[in-house]
Amino acid sequence: MNQYIEAQKDEFSSALEFFKKEISNLRTGRANPNILEGVQAESYGVKTPLNGLASITVPDGQSILVAPWDKNIIKEIEKAIADADLGFSIVNEGEKIRLTVPKMTEENRLAIVKKLNEKNEETRIKFRKIRDEIKTAIEKAEKDKEITEDDKFLFIKELDEEVVKQNSALKDLRDKKESDIMTI
Repeated sequence: MNQYIEAQKDEFSSALEFFKKEISNLRTGRANPNILEGVQAESYGVKTPLNGLASITVPDGQSILVAPWDKNIIKEIEKAIADADLGFSIVNEGEKIRLTVPKMTEENRLAIVKKLNEKNEETRIKFRKIRDEIKTAIEKAEKDKEITEDDKFLFIKELDEEVVKQNSALKDLRDKKESDIMTI
């Protein structure tokens, strides 16, 4: 692998990790504690992630239990979940909050797949930007006589192969998530 791709390897990895994180929040019709990852509740004047304020468990495939460690902030947690508009029915049971994941309709599933495809395209655009940066660096190096013209073509060929590999990994993640969403 050439040094130009090696220098930007972390950029590809971070774009792929960001995609994984983004799609982990998409509903699949089954209870998943990751869907609450972006929710923050106010605790004594400070916005704090939900997993820092409560125990989050999945007792069955259709519900999530949120049990605050400090019972005084249960209302704030309930409000934060409601404000996040995740589509759950929320029941405050006094000591804990039960979230029921509604059955997904075909329309819901297609809307979530559409969001998935948007996130997929955003990541592909990031890959193209990284590719353009690397290609520019290779062309500049050839212009500055740091590498030969043959090296330039070899490096660009390796770059294209790397982008194909990254896009393939992205497609595999996307296809798996779409399968999870569309499975009833």
